This record gives sequence, structure tokens and C-alpha cells, in this order.
Amino acid sequence: MYESGCSLTTISQSTGFTYGTVKNYLSANFSPVNAHYGKQRERLLDWMEEASNLNIIELNRFLTGLKNDIDAVFNAVEYPFNNGLAEGTVNKVKVIKRVMYGRCGFELLRSKCLLLQEND
Repeated sequence: MYESGCSLTTISQSTGFTYGTVKNYLSANFSPVNAHYGKQRERLLDWMEEASNLNIIELNRFLTGLKNDIDAVFNAVEYPFNNGLAEGTVNKVKVIKRVMYGRCGFELLRSKCLLLQEND
């Protein structure tokens, strides 16, 4: 939302929050929770508690979302695994489907996907 090097005063004036609130939010929000994988649950829980004490509505909504799916969040900070490769492949298939919409059948879609896979 803001460029790096943007002053706290500028952020405070443009958001309407006090300087202290912005400073507390940024120090809590940008602490290196995910700097190293493994044993990060306690740090994440500490950060969530600090962030909830700021009483910023938007941040509280974000924290509610984290709490609703806390197991997945814990797995994200504990393990270096992700599903990026699968998501990228699904995205490529969807792009091909959009380009081909209403033009041809499943066989052409299948051959285009296989051709795409060979080129990668």
C-alpha cells in the first residue's frame, strides 16, 4: 500500500490513525515471523496477540480470518512446503480454457495442455 521509505507521519496523516498506532502496527506487522521455518507457532501467537491489542478494525478482521484457519496458518509457518507448482499449472490450464472458449472440444484442450507441459 505504501512505498518503502514512506514516513510514519505520512502514513498517519493519510490513514487517520495516530502516529503511535501506526508505529505499533508496523512494528507488530513487520516483525520477522516467517524468517526461518520451524518452531514459529509461539512467535506467530505472540504477534497475533500484539496486533489484536492495537484495536485496528481491519487488522482485527485479518486476525479473525487467521484464527478461523489456524491449522493451515501454523503449517505455513512451520514447513517450507507449498502448492505453488500445482497452482501455476492450474492457472495455465485456465488460461488455455479461456482462450479456447466455445471453439473446440475436449481433445483439442487436452492436446494443448500436453503440448504446454512438454514445453516447460
